[in-house]
Amino acid sequence: MAMATEVQVFGTRSCNETKKALRFFKERRIKTHFVDLKERPASAGELKRFGQKFGWEALLDRDGKHFRGRGLHVAHVSEARIPTLLEDDPMLLVTPLVRSGNVLAIGWNEAQWRDFVKQAG
Repeated sequence: MAMATEVQVFGTRSCNETKKALRFFKERRIKTHFVDLKERPASAGELKRFGQKFGWEALLDRDGKHFRGRGLHVAHVSEARIPTLLEDDPMLLVTPLVRSGNVLAIGWNEAQWRDFVKQAG
């Protein structure tokens, strides 16, 4: 499957994994479009694309400080509730979310990103 020559990276400037993703693509001269989730949340449609591929649970950062800070670690967060939570509060997402055309990856996933580069090449 051919991929677009541009990669979209959703994350925050303060996230180390997002910084690594941006550096990874920059070093390989892949054009990136960075979406800072603190400035502009991912659209419901964008989130749905990742949720359908990986399952909503995979997108929720249960280990993150923000999840704990909101007291969600003591609440039962059902899979059905996750899409709304993530739309309302993008800081609960596992980052980075990386998309190139229809090819998707979540979190630190260098093996998947290398496939992106190969397909672009």
